[in-house]
Amino acid sequence: MPRLLTRGLQRVVVAPAVIALTVLMWTTLPLWLVAAGILSPFVPGWLRPVRLLWLAVVHLTLESVALVELFGLWIASGLGWRLRSPFFERIHYDIAQAYLVVFFREARRVLRLKIETVGPAPDAGPGEPLLVFCRHAGPGDSFTLMYALMHWYGREPRVVLKETLAWDPMVGVLLHRLPSRFISARPDPGRDVETEVGELARDLDANDAFVIFPEGGNFTPARRERAIKRLQRLGLHRMAERAEQMIHVLAPRPGGVLAALDAAPEADVLLVAHTGLDHVVSIADVWHSLPMDKRLLMGWWRIPREEIPEDREGRIEWLFEWWTRVDEWIDENRPVELSRR
Repeated sequence: MPRLLTRGLQRVVVAPAVIALTVLMWTTLPLWLVAAGILSPFVPGWLRPVRLLWLAVVHLTLESVALVELFGLWIASGLGWRLRSPFFERIHYDIAQAYLVVFFREARRVLRLKIETVGPAPDAGPGEPLLVFCRHAGPGDSFTLMYALMHWYGREPRVVLKETLAWDPMVGVLLHRLPSRFISARPDPGRDVETEVGELARDLDANDAFVIFPEGGNFTPARRERAIKRLQRLGLHRMAERAEQMIHVLAPRPGGVLAALDAAPEADVLLVAHTGLDHVVSIADVWHSLPMDKRLLMGWWRIPREEIPEDREGRIEWLFEWWTRVDEWIDENRPVELSRR
């Protein structure tokens, strides 16, 4: 579907539908709470339906409020004329951060999660932008990473995402106004992932963090097998062998990483991994597998630019070595149950 048509449907149909659904949820909330309470004894996890229902209400409410704010900013900017100016860009980052702060505080409270970081914090001083390469295993890790970068470390992320995520009205509207790229599986003629990534990674400011997920998609066992077979079909047998040794991650696709390294030669690299949100990809996963009453870990590795090889083959080897370390770290750091008080 053409991008302009997608964005038109998103703004005219999907966004109003989300706001209408939010109003409906609030007006019928007592009925939903009664139904969730009746269902709770029959599913695993303490009050799982009630807790997930409340998070859904919080998310829809925050998304609807943000959509109204974004519409107001579009009007205030002269019907979009000045939306790309630094003033309005800063306001859009503030909206994103406000959503993440409120939602994650409520999620940690309701689900009783404790998130701890391992490794050096990415709080580089002025004049030190970062390239962030993150392990990908569902939307939960993406939102957690954005929350950490913006709220803990004061960064302004530039994000590379799949085009399908633009169907979320708040994400689509907000990130189309900020430095970001929605990558299509079928790019327009003359456009490819490397071109899109390179353009986004250029001219990073002192507090910017360019974010990309080198695996290219959420981890699943089936995708892992397909990634290995793809490497074998391409004749990259050594990479396929290394991918077979990695159990918890997909083999990284080096194209976007190489384009980012070339476009931002002044930036250090931050590698990020996490445990606990590994298999939360679909709505069914949220219902059955969303971690509750657990301690989750995020691992950070800061790699100075001078430690990264300059040649293409050396960088690919470097990326696979680090992804092997990420896989080993995930295996050694599984979620821990929190004791009940």
